Amino acid sequence: MILVLAALAALGLGGVTGFYLRVAIIGRQARRAKDEASRILEETEEQRKEILLEAKDEALKTRASAEADLRERRSDLQRQERRLASREENTERRADNLDKREKNLEKGEGDLERRNAEIEELKRQEVEVIEKISGLSSNDARELILRKSEETMQYELARRYRDREQQAKDEADQKARKIVTLAIHRLASDVVSETTVNVIPLPNDDMKGRLIGREGRNIRAIESATGVDLIIDDTPEAVTISCFDPIRREVARRAISKLITDGRIHPARVEDVVEKARQEVEESIRAEGEKAIFDVAVHGLHPELVKLLGRLKYRYSYGENVLMHSVEVSLLAGMIAAEIGANVEIAKTAGLLHDIGKAMTHEVEGPHAEIGADVVHKFNVHPEVERAIMEHHDEDISSIEAFIVSASDAISAARPGARKDTLEHYVKRLEALEEVAQSFHGVDKCFAIQAGREVRIMVKPEEIDDVTAAQLARDVVKKIEDTLVYPGLVKVTVIRETRNVEYAR
Repeated sequence: MILVLAALAALGLGGVTGFYLRVAIIGRQARRAKDEASRILEETEEQRKEILLEAKDEALKTRASAEADLRERRSDLQRQERRLASREENTERRADNLDKREKNLEKGEGDLERRNAEIEELKRQEVEVIEKISGLSSNDARELILRKSEETMQYELARRYRDREQQAKDEADQKARKIVTLAIHRLASDVVSETTVNVIPLPNDDMKGRLIGREGRNIRAIESATGVDLIIDDTPEAVTISCFDPIRREVARRAISKLITDGRIHPARVEDVVEKARQEVEESIRAEGEKAIFDVAVHGLHPELVKLLGRLKYRYSYGENVLMHSVEVSLLAGMIAAEIGANVEIAKTAGLLHDIGKAMTHEVEGPHAEIGADVVHKFNVHPEVERAIMEHHDEDISSIEAFIVSASDAISAARPGARKDTLEHYVKRLEALEEVAQSFHGVDKCFAIQAGREVRIMVKPEEIDDVTAAQLARDVVKKIEDTLVYPGLVKVTVIRETRNVEYAR
């Protein structure tokens, strides 16, 4: 119990002591806070005084600056007022001068009107005197002078137009000759002639019997599979292939050469070899078409057009290889187009494809120009190329590129040795054309010219009038188309001439 009491007393004593210590500490902290607050108040008062001093200085500076600006503006206003006053004085002086000038002008206008009236009166009197002397009124004299002036001007214009036209023609002819000569000179092309037969060499004459076979079965199989005539005669160590179709002739040549090299010749083997040869020829056709477009640098053609182009390697026109002719025309057209500033790409493409219709003339009826135009139209070729192909044999040509292709075609065909025809066929064709024209009533004379490309018919004027002459030309064309076989186009020209002759005695 005593211990408990002692503990309680100790606790009470400790609590009282702690309380007084806490009060002492709080008092000390309060004094410190009061001292700090006094110090802060003093510092704040000092800062307030400094700020007031700075504000007064700034206000004084601002006021001095404003007073200086005000003085400067007042001086500017005074200068502007003096300038405006000077301008007003100048304006008043100018207004006085203008009034004086206006008065002088009014006076001068009056004098001018009086002088003009006097001049008009003198002119009228002069015209009356001239009319009395010449016997013509002023209107008649004016019309006479105008008419003579107009006649003189028309004559002078006609003379100058004629001189300029002649000069332009001379220059154009000279430039055209230069361009064509340059194009021909730049292009060097070989001449490939047509052959209707192929001769195949044989290792020995015994091979002829093997080609004929027992009772002719081998030769019949070869001719049946290839569509050619195999001629085996007394020519030593050689056989001859004859056919009008050069593609079939080439297939037969390759097939027979393989049969001779292989040595196994019988009908079944013949069919296999001929089929392989036909595939090789088709591949050769495609390769030749690609080579042609590569040689002339024409791109973007449809593969079917390339294939048709390759078929022209085995087509000939008047003895001239059509594919080589097409390549030559394309190169010539490109050169000429470059010289005169035309579209080179269109000219070269049209030149390369201008005879593409000849690859299908045995399959489709009609002129090769129309067939070619239809073919390229199906493969979305440029319309200008199609037009050039259509018009390259026409007289009325609607584009410069078509004219270039037509001229290049003529240049290529006119090269020495490019084309040939047997004299017998040539004479027969001309005679047939003249016979057709001579068979119509009213024809006086007829001549087949331009290697059979044109027929000129002279009619009797007393029997054939102008309307009948036009009808006669159409009838002759129709009969030529129905009865004759001819390459290209034939132009029919009917000439009717009326002569009136009188004799003075």
